[in-house]
Amino acid sequence: MNVLNAGQLTLEPQTVEHAEEMFAVLSDAAIYKYENEPPASVDWLRNRYARLESRRSADGSEHWLNWVVRLPDSRLAGYVQATARADGHCNIAYVFASAFWGKGYASRSVEAMIAELAATYGIHTLWAVFKEDNLRSRRLLERLAFQPSTPADYRVHGVEPDEMLMTRDSAF
Repeated sequence: MNVLNAGQLTLEPQTVEHAEEMFAVLSDAAIYKYENEPPASVDWLRNRYARLESRRSADGSEHWLNWVVRLPDSRLAGYVQATARADGHCNIAYVFASAFWGKGYASRSVEAMIAELAATYGIHTLWAVFKEDNLRSRRLLERLAFQPSTPADYRVHGVEPDEMLMTRDSAF
């Protein structure tokens, strides 16, 4: 995995060594308004990151690509991630601490990740699922040229009734 630049931001391949600093970032309660919950402990996060360092699913069919986002002052702001398949399809996600919302960090980071996915992994179709009420996430994806997906796509991706699925195809 490559280190990526997104303007003044640096996207570093996520490793176990990031767990302690990311635990502080991921302890921001505002992140969990729509789903999930914070990591249980630094050790839990270390174990998760250790599993993800393989960068591959157990059957080898997916690349697990995770980057932490480092600010110019060296603090971590969040992460971006992608689950890339050999058929050129990829699911993406991102999480940033609330102190960094509204500053363009997420859009720059996701855009840098998308460019890397196309150039290095041959990705041509992107998917993102989020809670319908999460307007901040929807606006981010719309700025990045994602469009609402079809009902058939919802079934294929197992989207829950309170979620939305958006897609971005080719021409990155």
